[in-house]
Amino acid sequence: METARKRRLNKPGADPEAIRAAAECLRTGGLVIFPTETVYGLGANALDATAVAKIYRIKGRPSTSPLIVHVASVEAAQAIVQEWPESASRLAARFWPGPLTLVLRKRAIVPDIVTAGLDTVGVRMPDHPLALELIRQAGVPVAAPSANRFTELSPTRVEHLPESVRQAADLILDGGPSPVGIESTVLSLAADPPQLLRPGMISRAELEALVGPVAPAGRIENAHPAPGMHRKHYSPATPLVLVSEGRLPQAGRGAYVWMAWPAPAARTFAMPSDPAGYAARLYEVLHELDREGYDWIAVERPPATPEWAAIIDRLERAAGSPGEPV
Repeated sequence: METARKRRLNKPGADPEAIRAAAECLRTGGLVIFPTETVYGLGANALDATAVAKIYRIKGRPSTSPLIVHVASVEAAQAIVQEWPESASRLAARFWPGPLTLVLRKRAIVPDIVTAGLDTVGVRMPDHPLALELIRQAGVPVAAPSANRFTELSPTRVEHLPESVRQAADLILDGGPSPVGIESTVLSLAADPPQLLRPGMISRAELEALVGPVAPAGRIENAHPAPGMHRKHYSPATPLVLVSEGRLPQAGRGAYVWMAWPAPAARTFAMPSDPAGYAARLYEVLHELDREGYDWIAVERPPATPEWAAIIDRLERAAGSPGEPV
């Protein structure tokens, strides 16, 4: 293991030997940081409870927050769930590989630590050639939350990795920037009707076109049915506030992230005006601003329309003030 430690693949799909080493690392109980189309993940063999426990320890993640399991085929997903409904087949045919996580009843082979003790497991097939090849060669499903400390900003580049997480991983694969830029949509098919547990860049309307009405997430009593449901999440260390029409905090030195309003007397970052472009840039901009010692980061609230729902969710949780689903 030590000979492979901190080996890095510097270009997407560049070094087959590095992928082989990473796959062996996963099979033997190690941890690998790898890129997906959404964010970078900290991965372990999902069937190895001891390896998965390392993820929780390194991230400081509570045991009530389950992990998403990544697979390289529909057949691999079916092998870890009790039932694969026809709705799952429709969704996978349309959106896999891609940023959609499906929550289904798990088989007993999936350790309880992966699912926060729940009888369901979230599974997805990432749309990144390096991630897919890694999982194929490992030959095991890979449990992988974002490669950050719990509640902090997710990394969309290797440069965003917290030093503590970087040092704890056995191997890092660098696949360049994550093109989607925020975490996957999470849909529970264990609920009737299906339940949207976390919004993402696959919208509620796109899901409903395939499976009919989708309900919002219900009240959480104990373990969360999906990751990313805490009130404070995806947060920079610098306090983040959501503002309207450029009304910025009066005290301190800050930065303003906006799309349309005239730039006030603060450092400004103009964001793309389309949701996909905005999502792809969001965490990168927040990471950059977080390094610069501001007293606050003010973000102009995006339009309250369905296509912006996932971005609004991430911003509200970063500010510690999640609202009602859009």
